[in-house]
Amino acid sequence: MPEGDSVHRVAARLHAALAGKPLTHADLRVPRFATADLTGRTTLDVTPRGKHLLARLEGGLTLHSHLGMDGAWYVFAPAQKWRGGPAHEIRAVLATADATAVGYRLPVLELLRTADEGRAVGHLGPDLLGPDWDPDRAAANLLATPGRPLGEALLDQRNLAGIGNIYKSELCFLARVTPWTPVGALPDPEVTAVRIAAAAQRLLAANTGHGGPRNTTGSHRPGRELFVYGRARRPCLRCGTPVREAPQDDRPTYWCPRCQSGPTPDTPAN
Repeated sequence: MPEGDSVHRVAARLHAALAGKPLTHADLRVPRFATADLTGRTTLDVTPRGKHLLARLEGGLTLHSHLGMDGAWYVFAPAQKWRGGPAHEIRAVLATADATAVGYRLPVLELLRTADEGRAVGHLGPDLLGPDWDPDRAAANLLATPGRPLGEALLDQRNLAGIGNIYKSELCFLARVTPWTPVGALPDPEVTAVRIAAAAQRLLAANTGHGGPRNTTGSHRPGRELFVYGRARRPCLRCGTPVREAPQDDRPTYWCPRCQSGPTPDTPAN
């Protein structure tokens, strides 16, 4: 599933292609909205909210989409051949005189009143890349369930919006605790939770402005961009110990058994 920085980049591409221009063609290929006629409406802006995309149209309408695991939006020039998958996977087409945005495999696509956007995204916690970002509030949300494993709490978009599985593993490594460590068992939980939230925002912001490999280490050497994610059985970049992998909530999770303290699937918490 895309992380918040990826969704932010998608929103920027869609905004550049659509904002301020009337739609010359619009096709929503989901049964509930298949007859909706958006042609002639001007796109006001395309805004990311966590992992959600909100395309606001004149007349008080918002097209809400979510990429899920496999969804994608592509932007094509008028004469360019569409490449993103077979035609039956297309869920949305938004065209202007200059560009066409095509949404493939979107598990969530709905048209709602802009005034009702809260119904779609009101449950989300502070957006790591949004104007509502508040590390203290995010930390308080994490601490509200002290018995919950940190990795699960970080992925819960109701606590803070934008973290995916990659950043989950990387943030736990930077905090020097395993993803199975209960939030309430963190060293000095109140202080550490704020530090983790601040680190999450810093990492996502640093990876927003480019389309290259996601980087949390600061290294520009190929294969050393991430501390632990995707590095199972390879040496930890900090200590050389082989990185471990195990599922957490059905998602592959990575940690260094030497650099990170706390429970693991082999040594559960008491």
